[in-house]
Amino acid sequence: MKMDVLLGLQWGDEGKGKVVDVLAPQYDVVARFQGGPNAGHTLEFDGIKHVLHQIPSGIFRSNLTNIIGNGVVLDPVVLRKEIEGLKKFNIDFNKNLFISKKATIIIPTHKLLDAAYEKSKGDKKIGSTLKGIGPTYQDKIGRVALRVGDILAEDFEDKYNALVERHKTTLSFYNFPLEELPELEKVFFDSVEFFKTLNLVDSEYQVNDHLVKGDRILAEGAQGSLLDIDFGSYPFVTSSSTMAAGACTGLGVSPSKIGEVYGIFKAYCTRVGSGPFPTELFDQDGEDMRKEGNEFGSTTGRPRRCGWIDLPALKYSIMINGVTQLFMMKGDVLNIFEEIKICTHYELPDGTRVDKLTYEHNDQNVKPIYRTVKGWNQSLQGVTNYDGFPQELKDYVTILEEELQVPIKMVSIGPDRNQTILR
Repeated sequence: MKMDVLLGLQWGDEGKGKVVDVLAPQYDVVARFQGGPNAGHTLEFDGIKHVLHQIPSGIFRSNLTNIIGNGVVLDPVVLRKEIEGLKKFNIDFNKNLFISKKATIIIPTHKLLDAAYEKSKGDKKIGSTLKGIGPTYQDKIGRVALRVGDILAEDFEDKYNALVERHKTTLSFYNFPLEELPELEKVFFDSVEFFKTLNLVDSEYQVNDHLVKGDRILAEGAQGSLLDIDFGSYPFVTSSSTMAAGACTGLGVSPSKIGEVYGIFKAYCTRVGSGPFPTELFDQDGEDMRKEGNEFGSTTGRPRRCGWIDLPALKYSIMINGVTQLFMMKGDVLNIFEEIKICTHYELPDGTRVDKLTYEHNDQNVKPIYRTVKGWNQSLQGVTNYDGFPQELKDYVTILEEELQVPIKMVSIGPDRNQTILR
């Protein structure tokens, strides 16, 4: 049996949580492989909206095993709040949730470092969520971080204090205040005690044992491919590998065990924070798109930047991930437009037209070249199958399929589970 991977192809916020929830009945295991509480996965069903930050999106399916892999950075405080917030749904976390002992822990001073680094950048800030993600991954790569398994060791507090002293040295350089640290630490250590009651495992063995048994596994990514630490719009990226290869390193699975790669994209584009965004709209269309799509961060509440779909960027993400199936999300947001634009190429400052996302795009102002198509300009409320789509929406899907050369197998036309149309 092979592990399927589900990931975003744009700058995050594509709707991965909803798709995991829809696909979950086909799987035995949902495993999160990277990111941390900077990612918010939104699911909506039975008229209730749920936002998950660290827990895999299969948690609402009682028959599924949910695994938080070694590639994730975990905040014990956030995880405890998440679990306590979900208690009303009678989820058996002792049965359904397993956490890798090799996952890295976010400690209070990581958040202070995050704020200090971002403040020091001034006008050149990258738009961090200030959740401590970057500094935690820095410590992981620097080989000084704490991992989940460390909380079980007798000398955990010694290890913790040694790391905090390192952080304090850096924070003093930035003249960053530490007044709130004692209270943050109290909540942190309370949460660590709660953490010890959960299933802490060697998850790489668990994942591979499931594959040997023939169980179906869905690996769930956070953020989007264009925020990947290597292949995203650096330095305006996240600190982990958000692409399909990250599922291998983030869960301990061989590349030969990867099956389907599901790529999720919005029918348009959004981005939170700073960084290049060639098709960004600064006019009324962009504002209307934001309002219609309720484009505000599920973790931060920040308004998202909005723009038309960007095919060169999508083709790039499809290539580096080996995408086998595409899922188009939030098609209903384009209901309000009489005309819809599709970016097919970029025009470089020297007048050259290209359809590739190259290194220079991070520093150059590229002009999007658009193809304009007719919009459907009507509500999709009540539509339950693809045949019920307006012809203009079918045409839009066909154009994208022809350009991207990968089948679009699902079109989402609303936030609820039942507003997901399979083709």
